[in-house]
Amino acid sequence: MTDEISLPAEMEALDNYLLSDRSPPESMDLSQLDGFLAGVIASPEPILPNEWLPVVWDGEEPTFDSEAEGKLVVGAILGRYNAIASALSDDPEGYMPLFWEAADGSPVVDDWAVGFMRAVSLRAEAWDPVLQDEDSAVLLIPIGIIAGQAIGEEDPNMRLPQEAIDDLMEDADVMLAACTIGLFNFWRNRAADGAARKPH
Repeated sequence: MTDEISLPAEMEALDNYLLSDRSPPESMDLSQLDGFLAGVIASPEPILPNEWLPVVWDGEEPTFDSEAEGKLVVGAILGRYNAIASALSDDPEGYMPLFWEAADGSPVVDDWAVGFMRAVSLRAEAWDPVLQDEDSAVLLIPIGIIAGQAIGEEDPNMRLPQEAIDDLMEDADVMLAACTIGLFNFWRNRAADGAARKPH
């Protein structure tokens, strides 16, 4: 695998920081962080930064060379959060997850999927309605399968025949973006339906 990825300047600085020894050793890398932020935004329940930001650092305290570096790093994370939220809400066709690239140019989606599922774990029970609905389950299960294979843990609630897994991995980058959009819309539509049913 290669770390080749085209990034805006602020994301390049964030990537460099996450790979530095000032970042806690078990911090997320950039692609995992991107998946995590997408999962936080697509969550069925709001998750505030004071809860999810420490997860980025695996519960440890990051250190910074200066106050300016700290502001730059946190600002880049929040900026990416806002960009994902805006794309999913207003421009889903423009939503593009950040994946690493393999030496042959193919996307490496494992880290991103692991990050997304870490966000799911913050509200695990609240995600149950997705898995209980056949149409929406197909949006979350592929992400869970890829993440499970990456960390060597299989979730019994997220299984597909091996042939189906092989098929989804062929265009996993496109599929993961579509799944994220679908999950975001699932919860948004569900919330709208619930509001419409409330007595006025």
